[in-house]
Amino acid sequence: MKFLKVFERLKTNVIGMIHVGALPGSPLSRAPLSEIIETSCREAEQYTQAGVDGLLVENMHDVPYVFEVGPEVCVCMTAVCSAVRRLCPSLPLGVQILSSANRAALATALASELDFVRVEGFVFSHVADEGLLNACAGDLLRYRRHIGAEHVQIFTDIKKKHSAHALTADVSLAETARAAEFFLSDGLIITGTATGVQTDPEELRVVARSVKLPVLIGSGVTYDNVENYVDANALIIGSHFKKDGRWENGVDPDRVQRFMEKIHELRDG
Repeated sequence: MKFLKVFERLKTNVIGMIHVGALPGSPLSRAPLSEIIETSCREAEQYTQAGVDGLLVENMHDVPYVFEVGPEVCVCMTAVCSAVRRLCPSLPLGVQILSSANRAALATALASELDFVRVEGFVFSHVADEGLLNACAGDLLRYRRHIGAEHVQIFTDIKKKHSAHALTADVSLAETARAAEFFLSDGLIITGTATGVQTDPEELRVVARSVKLPVLIGSGVTYDNVENYVDANALIIGSHFKKDGRWENGVDPDRVQRFMEKIHELRDG
């Protein structure tokens, strides 16, 4: 499986989220880039010391999000990701650039020598809180080929959070998953309705039965409910790993360590 070219195990890989500080040009931007890089690297070190299986870097503090990001975002994210890569030369690393700036994410991944990107709006149109988002699979995969980044895997959200799916109400989650597989996604991400909201465990079973692709959980995994997701190929965890369980706070090493101890117990079991 292509997934195993990035991750060492097939199931329950834990991917810790690094939410970089608000970047230059965004409304909440306050810190210089050097400080943002330093904080991101410190969190990467905390995650690796706790034994996570991978990291995902995201510009979540750049609210409100826009569909078309400027070159400053791509350049700054490349600087952050490159610094994290130097610190973690062998750990699986990915990037997501909000909102759905998927070409910028691919370019950043290529320049920073990352392994994967998280992509929104891969198949079917939907209404996100930023506006109407159309599918990008055809253009994005051609862009990946054009820049020589075919080794960068594309993990795609389906029926994504923070969105209304009335436009595709007659298209089931399983049908959406099969469409993403047909359009050559490398892995599917399912979530709850918003950041930190628990993903329905039944949806994991539905998607896993419908496709042969890896299935990742993209929101709401905690110490108390992780048993529901042991069959997932990876767990992307942000909120639960932060102080007080809030995504906007810094990483809490004790929460990460405690979670990883439980993961090891579940794997051994």
